[in-house]
Parts: sequence; C-alpha cells; structure tokens
Amino acid sequence: MSELTPEARARRVKVLLYDVDGVLTNGDITIIPPLDGNPEGRATEIKSFSAHDGMGIGIARLAGLKIGFVTKRQSQVVAIRARDLKIDHVYQGQSNKVDALNRIMAAEACTLDEIAYVGDDIIDLPVMRVVGLAIATANARPQAKAAAHYITPNSGGNGAGRDAIDFILTARGILDQTIERYLDPTSAEAKSADIGSGNM
Repeated sequence: MSELTPEARARRVKVLLYDVDGVLTNGDITIIPPLDGNPEGRATEIKSFSAHDGMGIGIARLAGLKIGFVTKRQSQVVAIRARDLKIDHVYQGQSNKVDALNRIMAAEACTLDEIAYVGDDIIDLPVMRVVGLAIATANARPQAKAAAHYITPNSGGNGAGRDAIDFILTARGILDQTIERYLDPTSAEAKSADIGSGNM
C-alpha cells in the first residue's frame, strides 16, 4: 500500500493541535522580574502572537475544525490568548504531550488519523510520530522537520499557524468558500472571532 500524500492526510483532519512557543510565537520568552526586586515574586512573561494565525483559527472554526493548544510551559499569556480565540482544548504544563493527545482524542471521539499537530522541537516528536498529519514550522529543529508530512512556508509567530490551516482547508477544497463565509457580514462566528480587550 502506498504512503498517503500530505493532502490526503489533511482531508481526514477534524482536530488541529498546536504547540505554542516557536509555533504560535517566534519562540522568544521575555521575562520581566517583579517590580519590588523580590526574586521569589511573580514575574511577568511576554509573548507575541501573529494576528494572521488568530484570523486563521477563526476561519478553521468556521470550517468545523476543533483547535487545541498543547504546551510544556505554564503561562497566563497563553491562557488569555486561548480564551480570546475560543480554543476548544488547552493543555499547559505538558511534559508528555501524548497524555494530552489521548485526552483530546477521547473528548472528540476521533482517531489519530483525524488529528493534525504542528510542532517545532523534539518535545513534539512523540505526538508528531503518531498523528495522521504532522506539520513542522519553517523554523523547526531538523528532527521535527524529519518527522513532518508538511513543513510550513513561514516560521513560528510569523504565520505558520495560518499556513497549517490554509493547507488543510485547501486540501479539502473549501478554503476560498470558508473565507467568503467568514467575510459574510451576517456571520456570527466571524463577528466573535479573536476579540481581545488588550489594555482597554
């Protein structure tokens, strides 16, 4: 039996999962120490996300995809971004990402073949090796690229998340029509997508 093409794998996807650092961000982690100088105090962590990825996730949701974040770090910033994007599954503090994968599979009643995962480093390999569609970002480590069925044109934090969505929806032949549905002024999903309050 011949190996499935990446496009054939993409057509089966129902759930799209992302690592965060280096995939939905450029991998930089900026930490601002507590203002009182107490090293045991609460530091502030800063990450930057791509607006293109945010809009892409809104389009993916409109197309019926379920979206998840699976990341090793614990970050309030990620929790806020996940809330703004209405992410279906958020698993932080995951040193063994397969545990989260199994819980998501059970919750969605789906198979490994119906899951895509976007990663960039070796911690992502156990998931990338078993899902139906493994995607590596352009900035991924060589090991992650070797495990991938598809590599995004753009790097993490610069549209790689959107690249994954465009690839899947293009393979399904519904990208353009889903974009037009998103642009429909009567679309409730589009109106509610990626609304964050920022510093307001």
